[in-house]
Amino acid sequence: MSREVLRIRLAQPDDACAIGVLSRRVVRRWVVPDQPRKIGRELLSRLTAKVLRQKMMEGQRFHLAYLGDVLVGVAAMRDDRHLVHFYVGTRYQGQGISRRLWQRTLQDAVRRAGTRRFTLNATRCAVPIYLRLGFRADGAERASPMGVLTTPMTLRVTVQRAKQA
Repeated sequence: MSREVLRIRLAQPDDACAIGVLSRRVVRRWVVPDQPRKIGRELLSRLTAKVLRQKMMEGQRFHLAYLGDVLVGVAAMRDDRHLVHFYVGTRYQGQGISRRLWQRTLQDAVRRAGTRRFTLNATRCAVPIYLRLGFRADGAERASPMGVLTTPMTLRVTVQRAKQA
């Protein structure tokens, strides 16, 4: 059996429906159980195609990971420095997709804006993943401005300079 190649590309507004389906599935499975009921419902309501399309139009950059024709991962960055969405479908977790998707998202922000410091607010289930990606917790878990229980995290990247001849 041949293994499919992971492809990563930038999303377009027409991708919002597929992004919403994957995001809501992952959030229902992994995030909602650790949140107050009302906050979980509100979080899911912010993952509709209409809302996601609007976020794209406002400048958030979404990177999509595909195996064949199947959308398996989503990463979205606001202002080339704050990771706002990062989901990999449950059946595709543990295959290195998160690391490759994050690397592409990071490289895009560094190339576009020279970003060296990245931030995010990690839900409880995601903290271990972000620690493996190099992020560090900036404090204890607390309610975000939207009420979601999260841990603020930061990653600083260093610039590797080419040796001069």
